Amino acid sequence: MYVITGLALLVLALLLLKMQLGENIVSAGILIIYILSCLIGGLIAGKRMKVHKFLWGVLTGTTYFLILLAGSFLLNRSISADTVQVGTTLVMCMAAGMIGGMIS
Repeated sequence: MYVITGLALLVLALLLLKMQLGENIVSAGILIIYILSCLIGGLIAGKRMKVHKFLWGVLTGTTYFLILLAGSFLLNRSISADTVQVGTTLVMCMAAGMIGGMIS
């Protein structure tokens, strides 16, 4: 999941450099990358576990989010986003992971 995230963020950074994308487009791109990564992670977890696929997808999305949150905290020494934004990102990661697990 993190390889996919890294590659997708690299492509987004190149697009930002070449096309001078706005802040809203970049923010939307980052959220789409998070969702796609969690969806793929949920697919992989669901295929491997074979039972309770949706639960494993939710756990995969939650773990992905917690690692992102921890990495952000370690780099910034604080959580720079507001609580609503953090909560929304958590729910999106969990839901994408669950959907990936369910369709696996």
